[in-house]
Amino acid sequence: MSNEPPNDTAVPRGPTPESPARECARDWLTHQTRSSPDATALVEASDGREWTYAELDVAVEETAGLLAGIGVDEGDHLGVLMETRVAFVRLAHATMRLGAVLVPLNARLARPELARQAEIADLDALVCGRDTEDDAVAAVEAEEIPVASVDSAHRGNVVALARESTADFDPAEWSRDDPLAMLFTSGTTGDPKAVVLTMGNFRASATASAFRLGLDPDERWLLCLSMYHMGGLSVVLRSALYGTTVVLQEGFDAAAAADAIGEYEVTGVSLVPTMLRRMLDSAGRLADSLRFVLLGGAPATEQLLDRCEELGVPVHPTYGMTEATSQIATARPAEAFDHPGTVGRPLLWTDLSVVDDDGNAVSAGEVGELVVSGPTVMRGYYDDPAATAEAFGEYGLHTGDVGFRDEGGRVWVLNRRDDRIVTGGENVHPGEVVEALRDHPAVRDAAVVGLDDDEWGERVAALVVPAGDAALTGDDLVAHCRDRLAGYKCPRTVAFADELPRTASGTVDRETVRERLRE
Repeated sequence: MSNEPPNDTAVPRGPTPESPARECARDWLTHQTRSSPDATALVEASDGREWTYAELDVAVEETAGLLAGIGVDEGDHLGVLMETRVAFVRLAHATMRLGAVLVPLNARLARPELARQAEIADLDALVCGRDTEDDAVAAVEAEEIPVASVDSAHRGNVVALARESTADFDPAEWSRDDPLAMLFTSGTTGDPKAVVLTMGNFRASATASAFRLGLDPDERWLLCLSMYHMGGLSVVLRSALYGTTVVLQEGFDAAAAADAIGEYEVTGVSLVPTMLRRMLDSAGRLADSLRFVLLGGAPATEQLLDRCEELGVPVHPTYGMTEATSQIATARPAEAFDHPGTVGRPLLWTDLSVVDDDGNAVSAGEVGELVVSGPTVMRGYYDDPAATAEAFGEYGLHTGDVGFRDEGGRVWVLNRRDDRIVTGGENVHPGEVVEALRDHPAVRDAAVVGLDDDEWGERVAALVVPAGDAALTGDDLVAHCRDRLAGYKCPRTVAFADELPRTASGTVDRETVRERLRE
């Protein structure tokens, strides 16, 4: 794979006549159904209902026909706004069957954020559920984009998908270069960018992960992450490729997730550290059926790793990003316990370099920015050639993360170059929060940083300069932010100052801000 960004200025919208020879004639679920129709594809953790691959295939065929009936066609961008549920699984597979591009939208975002993402992604249709219908309509009200609900619709401009007529369609044929999904990331500037990931990206990621984690035909992967994030969506797509089972939990509950591992003999689960800690607090230990716990989204503390070693939890700390289709490096348990803090070595086919501020590669042990290349790396940001070109350099994709590789080739991630805050596995760019705070008429200026938090890894904290003698409280500002930002982006700690501390060059002294907020 070339380390240079793609030359095309606009990313193709789906399978095209010029695509290379077809390497995967149909969607992955179709192939797996032909191979193992009676194998269990899906288990609903709430009641134990099981779906064989043949049964899921029939349901997906119906969903694809309904989507075709409301006008979704090959190459279209289909937005999905809902939390993890069986309907989302059906939609993910049906989108691939139609040859459309899946665009999962974060159901936790505020309406202005959703509207911005819907505009950037150039959606052709948006599918929601009962709980997200109002947000879906608000997100696309400025555009003439059809909205359909997988539940009964209660707004006149929303159709109930199940009540629509199905339409005939020709199942799509796929090659590795065809766009399969677009997922949003905040990027290094805080502006939302749609990451275009191809079928080949997902396939290479699934293959490399299987080599690192191992793969058993009877694997059961607990899905308790949101499918609008890579960690959740990848479980569904990889399992269809592997022919293994997804055990689906609607909404994360620590006690229920721990119970589901034992009840359904789960062998693998993807979690962020806070989720794992809560599960251990609730259950004391996890069932012996577990073969791997893929732990990412935030650094795992040494305390948590010690606890996992003591309890025999097979934890695999991992480092990844949306632009690389999930995993970049992953440590196996022995390595994680012997070298607390490492995320292991890069996966198969992934090349990881560490570069200095001038873009030159540095030696083992030297700190610099992590740069990655390989077949899992995105083709670019949708319709944003400037951002795409800026993201790539001589050695590949610049991650924005600072770290190093030791003499043994293990990767250590230290922090973000752009001071991004990671709270509960969610990325928060301080600039977004600052802009929301500055939008308050009683705020003259603000600085936002992350503070260490035992519960969330980091919490969003703000030092605010009021305008004049305005009476202002932290509660006022949090309420103000909640109308503009997702809940996890809102400050949990707010303090006030007459002026922001600044360096000699006039920039905000972030470390001094952090110290004041700690006080």
